[in-house]
Amino acid sequence: MRLHIREMLDGQRTPHISFHTPGHKRSGDDITELSYSDSLLSPTGVISAAERDVAGILHARRSFLLTDGSTCGVFSMLFALKERRVRSLAFPVSSHRSVYRACRVLGIEPVLIPQEGRAGIPQQPTREAVAAAVERADALLLTSPDYYGFLAPMSAAKEICRTHAKPFVIDGAHGSHLHFTDMYAGNFADMWVDGVHKSLPAMTQGAVVSCKTEEWEAPLSEGAKTFRTTSPSYPIMASVEEAVKWPRNPLIEGAAEAFKREYGAVGNDDWTKILILFGEHADGAQRTLEERGVYPEFNDGNYLLFYLSPCTKESELKRLGEILKGLPRGTRIAAGRIPIYSEGV
Repeated sequence: MRLHIREMLDGQRTPHISFHTPGHKRSGDDITELSYSDSLLSPTGVISAAERDVAGILHARRSFLLTDGSTCGVFSMLFALKERRVRSLAFPVSSHRSVYRACRVLGIEPVLIPQEGRAGIPQQPTREAVAAAVERADALLLTSPDYYGFLAPMSAAKEICRTHAKPFVIDGAHGSHLHFTDMYAGNFADMWVDGVHKSLPAMTQGAVVSCKTEEWEAPLSEGAKTFRTTSPSYPIMASVEEAVKWPRNPLIEGAAEAFKREYGAVGNDDWTKILILFGEHADGAQRTLEERGVYPEFNDGNYLLFYLSPCTKESELKRLGEILKGLPRGTRIAAGRIPIYSEGV
């Protein structure tokens, strides 16, 4: 499959005198909107072609490349909801801080869905909790998968929202690698966000926001135009297109699941997230790992999360396993730390 933006960048590396931004004045990949490079805010060339390809892969009617991270996608989705007269939004308490802040900026009333904790981990809301919240709100947002690797009840939520004729959107920031599977957000939601840089090989801040039907195309497009930067990074855009087109890696997926079983990881729904309980030894385990050049995604005071992608090597998993064998495991302590992605709990 062609990489439209990358091909354009590679074809325009001849030296030229830059009387345009950016200020470093070097030709190459880090360019601005020029006669040959298309424009993200009104694409008609290589960016438009890339977005069409990405939409096809993600089962979307329309997809918009983002260089401002999943946060921009969340703001764009909620803008589209507000344009369709959504005044209140139901979402789980542990949703990403961008959901809370977008509601504040756009004047949308939050209807919080309670979540139970189990062994110190926020659980996805139950079908019953979702149904009760949807009755009190104009639309629903779920996060799937969440930071701990658990999927939301997306099928049930889709059915509930369809019954009540209310929009359903998903923050899929940590699930862009799932587009090969039945667990992908785009199989259920009216609009959804992919944080492509989190679990696929894109540069940091690379993301995509998509919609399923024509009904949401115009308001989502307007939302993206409102919140996206007017000076997008071409290297980030190129990396997003390439990452979405990256092939599945069944070898590392299988190795990850085998690793979870061998090393007693928490059973979750997402192969990219290896969650291991260290309890009172969590901080010491993190220090030891980092002293040996291994850096986990987070330490919440009880659990360490090791975040994989299709680019993770089996040799790296083996190295992690060798270190884990020598680390003490503890029991969960009450005073854990909530990961910083949420400001609701």
